Amino acid sequence: MRILIAGGRVIDPANRRDAVLNLLIEDGRIAAVASPGAHPAPAADRVLDARGKIVCPGFVDLHVHLREPGREDMETIATGTRAAARGGFTSVCCMANTNPVNDNQSVTDFIIDRARRDGVVNVFPIGAVTKGMKGEELAEIGELVGAGCIAISDDGKPVMNAELMRRALEYATLFGIPVIQHAEDEHLTGKGVMHEGKVSTELGFKGIPAASEAVIVARDLLLAEMTGSHYHVAHVSTAEAVQLVREAKAKGSHVTCEVAPHHFALSDEAVMSFDTNAKMSPPLRSSRHVEGVKAGLRDGTIDAIATDHAPHVIQDKEVEFDYAANGIIGLETAFGLTITTLVEGGVLTLPQAVARLTSDPCRIFRLPKGTLSEGADADVTIVDPTREWTYDVRQSASKARNSPFHGWKLRGQVLATIVGGKVVWELPG
Repeated sequence: MRILIAGGRVIDPANRRDAVLNLLIEDGRIAAVASPGAHPAPAADRVLDARGKIVCPGFVDLHVHLREPGREDMETIATGTRAAARGGFTSVCCMANTNPVNDNQSVTDFIIDRARRDGVVNVFPIGAVTKGMKGEELAEIGELVGAGCIAISDDGKPVMNAELMRRALEYATLFGIPVIQHAEDEHLTGKGVMHEGKVSTELGFKGIPAASEAVIVARDLLLAEMTGSHYHVAHVSTAEAVQLVREAKAKGSHVTCEVAPHHFALSDEAVMSFDTNAKMSPPLRSSRHVEGVKAGLRDGTIDAIATDHAPHVIQDKEVEFDYAANGIIGLETAFGLTITTLVEGGVLTLPQAVARLTSDPCRIFRLPKGTLSEGADADVTIVDPTREWTYDVRQSASKARNSPFHGWKLRGQVLATIVGGKVVWELPG
C-alpha cells in the first residue's frame, strides 16, 4: 500500500524540518520526504491532499489509563486506542493501575496481546513500581522490562516510602528506564478534594495544598541525584514543582516531567460549578500555578504534554463532589486545547507544540517513534491548526463521558491519523 500525502507543511521536530513537502508511505514506512517540485509525484494507491494543512509525526501520549484488564466497563484497549486515534495519537503509554495490577509478566503479556488484537494505535505498557501498587515491596522490575514495559509507575498512588523509592530508582537504572512518580504527599493531601486556596475556602471544600506535590518532588529529586537515575514527574501541576525540576535540570540531574492539558487550560475556579468533571488528581490549581506550568512549557522545563486520560463510568461522577472519582478523559481534546490555550495564547509556537507531543516524549522515554525520517514507521498525523470545532463528548470514541470540555469551542483539529501506514482515523467529510 502506497500513500502519498501531498503538499502539506511538514513539521518534523526530530529532524528540524519545517517546509512544504510531499510524504510518501510505502509498506508501513516513510519511503520518501521531498519537495513537491523536486520530481513527479510517484504513483500511489491513495493520495491525501494536505495543502494548507500540517503533517507531523503521530502524537505520543506518555500517560493514559486504558483500564483493561479489569475495568472494561470504564474503557477497553479497543475503545481507548480509537479515542487516541481521533486525537491524533499514534502511540500511548498505559499506566499499571489495572485489575489485576500490571506488576508481573502475565499482565504485561495480556496488554500487549490485546493491543495487537484490538488496538488501532501502538500501546506501550508501564509496569508498577510496587507489588499490587501497595507501596510495600518492589515489583519484579526486570521481569516487567523483559516483557515489554518501558517505564515503571504506581500512578494514582505515590511511592511514599523514601527507601523503597530509592531502590526503585536504582533498579530502574540497571534497565535504562524512568521511574514515573505521582507526586503527592498523602499526609498533606488527607481528605482534600480540590486545590487549597481562595476557591476551596469559598466553597467550603477541604483543600489539598500545593506543597503536597512539591514536597514529594523535592524528596525524589534528592534521591534521583544520589542514585543518578532518570526520574519523571507525572502531571506536574504546581509552580513550585516546576521550579524544583528547573533547578534540578540546571544542576545536570536526569529529571523530566509532563503536564496534562487540563492543568494549563483550567484553574480551580472550574470547581465553582460543582461539576465533578472538574475533580482530578492532582487537582486543578489556582491561576498562579496555571501560569507556572505555562512558564515551564515556555522555557522547556516541562518536556511533554500528556493527557492523563482517565475514563470512569457515569455513576462514579454523578455523586456529591466529595465522593466523586478523580480524573477526566482527554485524548480527543488534547490537540485542540494545546492550540487554543498555548499556541493562540503565545506560550508556544506551533513547531514547539508539535515537539511537545511528538519528538520530546519519545526522546525522554527512548521510544522508537516521533519522527518522519525515511525508513521510520509511518505513524503520521494530519491536522488543521486553524480550524474551529466544538467538542461533543457524546460523540467520543471512548466508553466514558467524563470531560469538563463538552461544548467547548476549540481551534486546531485532527484530520487524519495514520499508524504503520494504515489510516486509522479520518475526519468525516
